[in-house]
Amino acid sequence: MPGFFVENFGCRATQADGAALERQFEERGLARASSPTQASVVILNTCTVTAGADQDARAAIRRVRRQNPEARIVVTGCYAQRAPEELAALPGVDLVVGNSHKHQLAEIALCGSASVENTRPAFVPLAGLTENRELRTDNSIFVSDIFAHTELLAAPVFDAANERTRPNLKVQDGCDNRCSFCVIPYVRGQSRSLPLDRIVREVNTLVNAGYREVVISGINLGRWGRDLSPSSTHVGTVATAHVGTAALGCPGEQSSPASLVDPVRAILSETALEKLRISSVEPMDWSDELIALIATSPRIAKHAHVPMQSGSDAVLRRMHRKYRPWHYREKIEEIHAAMPTAAIGADVMVGFPGETDSEFEATRRMIEDLPFTYLHVFTYSARPGTPAAAMPNQVPVHLARERNRILRELVSEKKLAFMRRFIGRSLEAITLNVVGNYADGEFTESLTDNYLKLRLHGRYEPNCWTLASIEDVSDGVLVGEVQKSDNHKGHEGSRRTALSFV
Repeated sequence: MPGFFVENFGCRATQADGAALERQFEERGLARASSPTQASVVILNTCTVTAGADQDARAAIRRVRRQNPEARIVVTGCYAQRAPEELAALPGVDLVVGNSHKHQLAEIALCGSASVENTRPAFVPLAGLTENRELRTDNSIFVSDIFAHTELLAAPVFDAANERTRPNLKVQDGCDNRCSFCVIPYVRGQSRSLPLDRIVREVNTLVNAGYREVVISGINLGRWGRDLSPSSTHVGTVATAHVGTAALGCPGEQSSPASLVDPVRAILSETALEKLRISSVEPMDWSDELIALIATSPRIAKHAHVPMQSGSDAVLRRMHRKYRPWHYREKIEEIHAAMPTAAIGADVMVGFPGETDSEFEATRRMIEDLPFTYLHVFTYSARPGTPAAAMPNQVPVHLARERNRILRELVSEKKLAFMRRFIGRSLEAITLNVVGNYADGEFTESLTDNYLKLRLHGRYEPNCWTLASIEDVSDGVLVGEVQKSDNHKGHEGSRRTALSFV
């Protein structure tokens, strides 16, 4: 039986797309190969958020071609959507499929272009998008207008450490914002949401398979539901009792747009999921209702990721961000007040065009002042076609990298101080799929409810809830002893034990 291998690059959304691609090939009878060298078809699911991401994809193409010259190389994802001809011209690339056709990738790869054009009258070949454009290869590029794209690939994704414990489910894709530095809307299209019944069905499937924590994510997760009709934003009699007039459209009341609160409430009421974790949500989408729901439910992880980008008002305006520094500060303080033990993280960009010393200092000072647990610090990378790429006063790379270092060192100190707060206290944690050794013996890696890595003395099966006594912080992680552990394999029993920890 011919085998396939999907290699993913970049964010969780790309990884989730990769999981959906694996489903496509498996449904057509192909087996997943153990590595690219063992596969007859290798799919490279690319990212294009930085120049480095593009470089990684090109290096992977060269590596696969060198190690497995007989394999058919298919390139898809965001880089494929942005620069398909560039990729098609690379030696070894057989097929380029943009995000616009990713939902048909297995069909295209296995059956060819005729099946797609016959089944999809709206198919627009790349040559039809731009006048006088010649394709470098024959019938090898499948890309069309991403803003006409309405499909949303949904399949849970796992990484190596969490493959038996914490699946990630993408429930939203695309973005309607137009940040001046970001190419993502142009390669992923408009914001679109997974209907509520699909979300509940996917979560229930995961719960029935034994998974006990699920992460929901999206490109712009806080915009979930804005594109859905009211009939798509509620399921069942239980969920409708909780989602409010936004979803129900009660007689005599004007229906307000659906919001992220709706799927969160539906998961709590329509599934037996033990722990829900919510990934990155833009600051303007952290409503009082969402904060209160997370703060009061023991079944939602105490964790907030709130993209910041800059603490300078002038830089935020040049970025075309939709909030001001004081708005951001107030939101973080509100989240912290509601959940004092929650991990709070942010994305921050340094070296944006024109960023002065004083503008960077505003960012550094805000980070110093606010209760952050961790940061994802990015050095600005110009993306072709974005407004920021044409802005004057591009910051020298060496200066941007130095600013990156300063922020990383600052947040490392803040994270260490945050972790030390829990020495002598107890935290709930789920065991992961990693066991290691240190001088005192074996340890099992786990993740606390508030998103801290924890090494537990001894060996434990993955996917077990524990109540751990925190003893120390070592090498940037918590160290602790299990006080209470549930070893139930059956879902209902494990749920009762886990919830008794709270």
